[in-house]
Amino acid sequence: MTATAAHNDNLLARGWAALPPSYRIPEKAPSLDEALAYCRRLAESHYENFHVATWFLPKPLRPHFHAIYAYCRISDDLGDEVPDRSAALALLDLWGRELDACYEGHARHPVFVALAETIRACHIPKQPFADLLTAFRQDQTVTRYETMDDVLGYCRFSANPVGRLVLYACGEVSDQNFRLSDLTCTALQLANFWQDVRVDFSKGRVYLPQTDMRAHGVTDETIAKGTATPPFRALLRQEVDYARSLFLAGLPLIGRVRRDLAVDLDLFSRGGLEILRAVERRDYDVLSGRPAISKPTKLALVLRALAGKAIPFLRFGKSNHAAR
Repeated sequence: MTATAAHNDNLLARGWAALPPSYRIPEKAPSLDEALAYCRRLAESHYENFHVATWFLPKPLRPHFHAIYAYCRISDDLGDEVPDRSAALALLDLWGRELDACYEGHARHPVFVALAETIRACHIPKQPFADLLTAFRQDQTVTRYETMDDVLGYCRFSANPVGRLVLYACGEVSDQNFRLSDLTCTALQLANFWQDVRVDFSKGRVYLPQTDMRAHGVTDETIAKGTATPPFRALLRQEVDYARSLFLAGLPLIGRVRRDLAVDLDLFSRGGLEILRAVERRDYDVLSGRPAISKPTKLALVLRALAGKAIPFLRFGKSNHAAR
């Protein structure tokens, strides 16, 4: 074994040690049934909203969503739950090679065994999966974004591929649907960023555009102190308004897709808008506490979505993408 290979093996070992043992790539590929069960367990145990959303999907589609979610979940954890950045990058590269193996027909990890069936049935190209890995690699090396366009460029890899994968899985593929989905997914990513400014800062990351921070006289020190000053509140108000404009611009997608998918889109779009309202209710103070959606509000969103299954979905009026 060369010194380079030994170093890489050491990085991988350190990375796997920080993650659940079940994430590791087995020596022998599981059966398809075993792989599907693995993805279902991972999806339903890690994300309560995902479990709720799958209530609305036809049963034949659920394994595809479990496989896609499992891929996204583990990919994210490889980048975000491994404290050693070199080890995280080594794991992401290994995961990328396993993605290649999936498309070549010889993957071993249960996620990719299940995903291969989804890819075949739904005719999904490799690019959306690969784009997500680009974002997670970027998180290891880029901690600040100069402009909002730079933040949106990151969302192009970190968020938008997820919406496109959903559209592929549901057979709702078109350029217009992709465009509207990108708006919604970017808006969801921004809503999460504005909700988690303090959390991300603790990880060394700031997603607020540096140009906007300078324009409002906000610095890293402002965030570190944990006090939402008037300039910081003004900055967050601007960013929340922009995220809302993207949500509203993406809402017409709900009226363009099959009823079952429309229920999920409505649930997540309204949930994202509710995050923005939670930020507003705190008067844009996301530094002294994390804005959250209350349980009654979550229940109301689910009930609204359930009611939508019994009535035709309204087609939302045209909404202009806010200029930036």
